[in-house]
Amino acid sequence: MFGKIKWGIHPDTHKTATERKAIEIPELPKKVILPVRQHIGAPCTPIVKKGDTVKKGQLIASAGGAVSSNVHATISGTVVEISDQPHPSLGKCLAIIIENDGLDQWAEGVPTKREWENLNHDELIDIIKDAGIVGLGGATFPVHIKLTPPKDSVIDTLIINAAECEPYLTADHRIMLEYTERVVTGVAILKKILAVNHVIIGIENNKLDAVKTLGDAFNDPQVDVVAVPTKYPHGSEKMLIKTLLNREVPSGKLPLSVGVVVQNVGTAVAVCDAVRNGIPLIERIVTVSGSAIKEPKNLLLRIGTLFSDAIAHCGGFKFAPDKIIMGGPFMGMAQYSIDVPVIKGTNGILALSKNEVNSGPQSPCIRCGRCVEGCPMGLNPSMLSILSEKGFFDEALDTYHLLDCMECGCCSYVCPAKRKIVHFIRYAKKMSALKGAKK
Repeated sequence: MFGKIKWGIHPDTHKTATERKAIEIPELPKKVILPVRQHIGAPCTPIVKKGDTVKKGQLIASAGGAVSSNVHATISGTVVEISDQPHPSLGKCLAIIIENDGLDQWAEGVPTKREWENLNHDELIDIIKDAGIVGLGGATFPVHIKLTPPKDSVIDTLIINAAECEPYLTADHRIMLEYTERVVTGVAILKKILAVNHVIIGIENNKLDAVKTLGDAFNDPQVDVVAVPTKYPHGSEKMLIKTLLNREVPSGKLPLSVGVVVQNVGTAVAVCDAVRNGIPLIERIVTVSGSAIKEPKNLLLRIGTLFSDAIAHCGGFKFAPDKIIMGGPFMGMAQYSIDVPVIKGTNGILALSKNEVNSGPQSPCIRCGRCVEGCPMGLNPSMLSILSEKGFFDEALDTYHLLDCMECGCCSYVCPAKRKIVHFIRYAKKMSALKGAKK
């Protein structure tokens, strides 16, 4: 059906440790740390103060701009501190720390059952906005904005991204198997909001049990559940659009430019919970895995739970890991501490050994072309890394299309010289942005 896919790579999936393990719910943490920025866009503004008593689901930080997302209390208890705290992707960020009172009480009016079928577009969008839902595949873009494309956009297809192509991660896989009814309802809500007549759920064909489960669950001829070839990075929305619809998103454009909106399958569940049940985004599924973890698991964690608490629930470390990563090994963020909180975009916590990490010394580029063959965006990663290393940021930006790189890591994975290509590209992007800001 799809023919030969020229781009991408076939890394070891490393999913066997958790793919058949049901989601577990650990004991609630003694405290949670809730950063005011867990999304793409402006940080939130705290609306509580030290000493306040809060309840689960209560709004504690309101969206701080046009592109922002609310933050809610994920446990009931007392606000003990509002200060800069370690953040798994920003280094440090203002955060609200709540000490658990052990009661786990809901805020007034939460949850609230709704007959969502009777709600109009604007009402549904307002609920999703108020609930603080962001893309749970890792990008964390506020969902209410993504579901409100410009009026001149013509959207004909909703794609549910359930590829979960990153090694080790199995959170979305378990969501499809265990939260099937909520996936179905969430997709129906998204379909109504976008007013589309075609939905495609793309699942890599190493999860055929999920393909069958969702295929049996949907009773809608306008919804297609499709098994796509297992190849990294199929979880990228541009790649999934190309595979499923043979539409190519132009350079510098978004999927809506080709009539498509893409949402993660976990996001669909969060939408169901918010719209039908009145529950804001306060928890998510996280895969805790890697050879250094004693008992790899899929956990339902309250947002704000420390990595250390999640790892402890999995038996702790078998040995000192060489690297801790939030997310997958390709696009995740390396951590300097496990005393950082789970945020809305945390889909995995990995503790990896030296054998699982490409940590050898790098050598000069040998011009072998493997990174070019593997690049899903058709770029020349070796030149981007060399230009970045030498400080030629304008040439990387203008001649070699620096901003088209999605930092998937295929280039670094296949590089025999072990060059830190993605690191150089991220550095070039940062320097280009700083240079642009000074103009």
